[in-house]
Amino acid sequence: MLRVVLVAPRNPLNIGAAARAMSNFGFTELRLVNPYHVAYLEAKSAVKAGYVLENAREYATLAEAVADCSLVVGTTSIGHRELQHPVRRLEYGGRILRKRMASSEVALLFGSEKFGLGNEDMSHCHWLMRIPAREEHGSMNLGQSVAICLYELVRSAAKVSTAPEKRMAAKAEDIERFTTMLLELLEMSGYVNDRVASSTVLKTRRLIRRLNLSAHDAEIWLGMLRQIQWKLDQ
Repeated sequence: MLRVVLVAPRNPLNIGAAARAMSNFGFTELRLVNPYHVAYLEAKSAVKAGYVLENAREYATLAEAVADCSLVVGTTSIGHRELQHPVRRLEYGGRILRKRMASSEVALLFGSEKFGLGNEDMSHCHWLMRIPAREEHGSMNLGQSVAICLYELVRSAAKVSTAPEKRMAAKAEDIERFTTMLLELLEMSGYVNDRVASSTVLKTRRLIRRLNLSAHDAEIWLGMLRQIQWKLDQ
């Protein structure tokens, strides 16, 4: 199980955004270490995530907040700091966290909006994880950071590789009806003339087939063209 730990958060919007991200991705265990009390109270209005905030637990120290966890991972933007911990990119660190979460208690730490995690905070971590943002602007908003990290923990490569739902392809006769009707309308509009008629027919036929229309879409297009033709015949 994952515990999301916010260390010294000060902005109620960020606390609320973090709680909402947790609700979005199915995490409920929020812990706050020495939060700015006014901000914490104001954050209780997070959209559809009130239950996360209502059940959040406050701790005076980080040691207390992670006492029951067998793996503690901090997040950092690195910047110009010289870190004394192994730092893993989110993609790799996320795989490790997913495996450990299945069998033990894991804490994922996020530092304050202004300073991030301090050296004292990091001393409680087994290793650190970073979101691969560009060097020129490596730090991210607290709520966004929580959302990105939690998404990485729930995304499934298996589901990504699942084939999309198949659709019934339009039959050749329906495509040809569509082609014929479109060419008739193009001729009525003056787009097609005798000099280029044969090449226009070939180009139009190829163009329509590149659309890979489904049977449903072909019927919709035919309906549109019939309505245009009817209107022009008035």
